[in-house]
Amino acid sequence: MAVVAGVLVGLMAVLQAYFMVLEMFLWDRTPGLKLSGFDAEMAVATKPLAANQGLYNGFLAAGLVWGLIADDPVGFQVTVFFLLCVLIAGIYGAITANRRILIAQALPAALGLVAVLIAR
Repeated sequence: MAVVAGVLVGLMAVLQAYFMVLEMFLWDRTPGLKLSGFDAEMAVATKPLAANQGLYNGFLAAGLVWGLIADDPVGFQVTVFFLLCVLIAGIYGAITANRRILIAQALPAALGLVAVLIAR
């Protein structure tokens, strides 16, 4: 189960890094426009907000990587903390922005968290 947990946490880190790139660098280009559903004018107007949000996703990715490479008990504690952060952000995003975030972000974080806790 530890291998499954590590893979899920690694995938969550990659997913958060992908969100960071989309929001910080591709927001007003085709991938960002598809993600947001905004037209080009709205994407340009919201680009600073998206970039700020992307920066936070980058911090989440970095924290998950830190949790993977740190020795226990710190690695376990950091991993649980950042998975909880991703889970809460996903739930909040689903409530306030788009329900798809529940499936794209919160559910994978919850699965990773369960795997990490079982592997412990």
